Amino acid sequence: MKVLNFGSLNLDYVYQVESILIPGETQASKNRETFCGGKGLNQSIALAKAGISVFHAGMIGEEGDILLETCRENGVNTDFIRKIQGAGGHTVIQVDKDGQNCILLFGGANRCITREFVDEVLAAFEKGDIILLQNEINELDYIIDQAYEKGMMIILNPSPYDRALEACDLTKISLFLVNEIEGFQITGEKEPENILAKIKELYPKAAIVLTLGGDGSVYQDETGIYRQGIYKVKAVDTTAAGDTFTGYFISSIINGMSVQEGLQLAAKASAIAVSRPGATASIPLREEVLNSSL
Repeated sequence: MKVLNFGSLNLDYVYQVESILIPGETQASKNRETFCGGKGLNQSIALAKAGISVFHAGMIGEEGDILLETCRENGVNTDFIRKIQGAGGHTVIQVDKDGQNCILLFGGANRCITREFVDEVLAAFEKGDIILLQNEINELDYIIDQAYEKGMMIILNPSPYDRALEACDLTKISLFLVNEIEGFQITGEKEPENILAKIKELYPKAAIVLTLGGDGSVYQDETGIYRQGIYKVKAVDTTAAGDTFTGYFISSIINGMSVQEGLQLAAKASAIAVSRPGATASIPLREEVLNSSL
């Protein structure tokens, strides 16, 4: 089984602020740092740090060499990353004194995926392989259709949720990884139990992991519902928390762990990640997670 993550690669410009800005407000930033990120890159590095051999596919811009270096330094295969002319993807991230964040995303090279490139990448994979997707690249509907035709297991983190997802055939998804906001956007339901029920109604063959912030996470498939609380730590930066959870939970599936063991592993890894600044830099190695006293 091979694992492909077809996703974004961004430079994250992270500003430390007293509080998240409101419309019309001007505020001095306490600090600015630049990190490698993007939901795609974060999740690939989380998978690699969790001990999984992962191929990343995507596009970078002229300033993107550091993104390639970061992938290689963290053990992510870069055979399917292409460099193009023009600006790459980037974000402007505000992080407040409590570690909460808001993110402004510019797609750049991430929005330059072609169908020819998709075909080239998927030609290297086959039935039974895993493909992980987010919604920070274009041609997502085509990627889903082609991966499904090949018989790949399709895992989707539908973030950020926008109208592009309405063109996707979500009945082809094997596993959804969503937070409460994305769950509401997909189902129109706000209560966790109602989100789970609606997902089951809309996509009966799919499993779902619903993350609930301070209330932990819930997994649902045809065998039932499994719940996991959080590990309480001092939050420094929550930027990569969800991506860390995603990578580690998928690693648990590949390693044949039980659902409950996988949720516990992912919760512990994401707790360690939020206690540190940055995106990829905050993701812990598997050995650290397993040996943690949390």
